[in-house]
Amino acid sequence: MITETERLILRQFTEDDVEAIFQLNSIPEVLTYIPGDAFSSREQAATLLREVIFANYQEFGYGRWAVEHKADNQVIGFCGPKYITEFDEVELGYRYLPAYWGQGIGHEAAEAALAEFHHHGIEEAIALILEGNTGSEGVARKVGMQWREKNSFMGHRVNIYHKFL
Repeated sequence: MITETERLILRQFTEDDVEAIFQLNSIPEVLTYIPGDAFSSREQAATLLREVIFANYQEFGYGRWAVEHKADNQVIGFCGPKYITEFDEVELGYRYLPAYWGQGIGHEAAEAALAEFHHHGIEEAIALILEGNTGSEGVARKVGMQWREKNSFMGHRVNIYHKFL
């Protein structure tokens, strides 16, 4: 376990989380503001776990963390750091299943995650948020991130928020 809050457990992903990764990358509503195509198979989710998430844990000692909802013991999203090569910075990224939107979970998990960044030597963080994603911008602002600039990432216009930790 990385950390926990009243309602959530933030932990590293495991091989058992393939279904959660698949859901987070295949539901159209979730992917509205996410670059890339929806997953069509669980093998794509398993590949993402191995080649991106677990590889990040190995290379950097950190990566996206599973967000488990204590009330139902389900992985409902992710929140955590990821090194973004294109900007040479660490991003706080987050994504949740729609059933959990509007409950303050994004803010709760983001605050808890940011509090752990210093354990990994991370002194500042950015959030790359596609234009129009007001929900994610709200989470970034609630955890004290400030708008820094508009830029491009993976072929999309993004607002970049920033925070010194």
